[in-house]
Amino acid sequence: MPAAFSGLRFDNSYARLPDVFYTAVAPQALARPRLAAYSGAAAGLLELPFAPSEGMDFARLLGGESVLEGMQPLAMVYAGHQFGSYNPRLGDGRGLLLGEVVNGRGERWDLHLKGAGLTPYSRHGDGRAVLRSCIREFLASEALAALGIPTTRALAVAVSDTPVYRETAEPGATLLRLAQSHVRFGHFEYFAHTGQVDALRRLADYVVDRHYPEAREADVPLGAFFAEVVRRTACLVARWQAEGFTHGVMNTDNMSILGETLDYGPYGFLDSYEAGYVPNHSDTSGRYAFDQQPSIALWNCWCLARALRPLLDKAELESGLAGFEPEFVAEYSARLRRKFGLAREEEGDRELILDALALLENQTVDYSLFMRRLARVDEDINALLALCAEPQGWHSWLARYRERLARDGREAQARRADMEAVNPAYILRKHLAQEAIAAAEQGDYSGIARLHAVLRNPYVEQAGAEHYSALPPAWSRELCISCSS
Repeated sequence: MPAAFSGLRFDNSYARLPDVFYTAVAPQALARPRLAAYSGAAAGLLELPFAPSEGMDFARLLGGESVLEGMQPLAMVYAGHQFGSYNPRLGDGRGLLLGEVVNGRGERWDLHLKGAGLTPYSRHGDGRAVLRSCIREFLASEALAALGIPTTRALAVAVSDTPVYRETAEPGATLLRLAQSHVRFGHFEYFAHTGQVDALRRLADYVVDRHYPEAREADVPLGAFFAEVVRRTACLVARWQAEGFTHGVMNTDNMSILGETLDYGPYGFLDSYEAGYVPNHSDTSGRYAFDQQPSIALWNCWCLARALRPLLDKAELESGLAGFEPEFVAEYSARLRRKFGLAREEEGDRELILDALALLENQTVDYSLFMRRLARVDEDINALLALCAEPQGWHSWLARYRERLARDGREAQARRADMEAVNPAYILRKHLAQEAIAAAEQGDYSGIARLHAVLRNPYVEQAGAEHYSALPPAWSRELCISCSS
C-alpha cells in the first residue's frame, strides 16, 4: 500500500449486510489517469497524509487500476421518485462504495468513486463520468462545506485518456467523494415497494445503529429516527434557500438519509435574485426551481414516510412530518435575520426582509453581492445602490432598514463584522466553474486549484481574488446545465 494510504483503517459495515442490498463490483480502469484536483480539507477528515510525489499512486486508485487492502467495492441498489415518477430500480449505476474508513477519532467515512464503470444498475448508461461533471461536484461539495451547509465532501478528481460520449466525446474522469453515509431515501423506497419488509427493517436498524443511536433511547426508536431525518432535511433546505443555492434535481434517490447535500448535477447559485430560478435546462416544468425546494423536500419526506409505513404507524409518521414546517421556518428566518444584520427578532422583520427580496427580484439585483455590500451600508451606500437598476426605489426600504437597525442599538462596526461572517464574498458562480472546466479540458488544472482555494475561505476578502467576487459576465446567462453536467 502506498505510504499516503498506509494509515487508513477499513471497517465495511454496509458490506456485511445481506447481498440483497448491493452487488460486489470491481472498478473498471481508465486509461492513463492523472490527478486533476485534490482537497486537503477533505483529506483531513480521513487523517490522510498526501505528498505530490505520491500523486501517481493516488491517480491509479482514482482511475480504478487497483483497490487498497481492506476495500470491498460494491454498488448499492435503491429506487426513487424522479421528477415525481417512481422508478422501481435505480442503484449505483456509475459509482461504487469502495469501503468505509474509520479515522483516529472513531468517525466513519464512506469512500465512494463516481465514474468507476458499469454495474448491474447502469441501465442503458456507460457507468462513466466526464471531467466537467466531476469538477463541478468537486467544487460545489467543498464550497458548500465552507459555507456551513451539510454536504458530502470531495477528496479528488482524476482525468484520463478514456473517451466518454455524451453530446460529444469528452475526457473520462472519476471523483472520489466522502460521506458518513450514502444511504438515500430511495433505499427505503426500494425495499418497501418490492415488499421486502425484513430487508426494510434490517436497513432501518442499520441506519439507526450507525447514524442515529440516540433514537434507541426513545419510546419509538424508528419514530424518533424518522422525525430527526425530517428535521435535518428541513434545516438543510432552509440553508440552501438562505444562501441562494438550487440543487436542481431533488429526486428521492438524491436525498441523503443524513440530511446532507448529495449528488450534484445541474445545481446553481443565484446571481440576480430570481425566486423561480431553474438551473437545469432539462427541468422544463420548473419542478425543482429555487422557490419550490422547501415543498419538494417535504414531499420527499412524505415518500420516505410511505416507505416506512410497514414499520411505523400512521400517527408516528404524521408526527414526524409535522415537524418539517416549523423547523424550516425557524432555521430560514434565523439565517435571514443574521444575513440582514438583525440582532434580535421583531414582529416586522419578516415583512422587511420579504420586501427587500421583492425589490431584488424586480430590479434583477445580484443577491450575494447585495447582501455583502449591505453590511457596509453606513460606509458606502453608493456601492450598494450601484447594483440596483432603479436606486430611487430603494430609498423607502433603506429608511425602514436603518430605523430597524437603530432599535438593535449595535455599533455599525460590530454589525458589519457579524454580517460579513455570514454573507460570503465568494460563491461558486456557474461562469467561474465553466472557466475552470474549460482550462482543465485543455490540460490546465491550475484554475480548479485557484478557485477551490478561494471558495474554501468565502467570507474573507482575498488579495488578488477580485475576479471571483465580480458581477457575472453577460455570457454566463447563456450557460446551460443538464443532468450530465
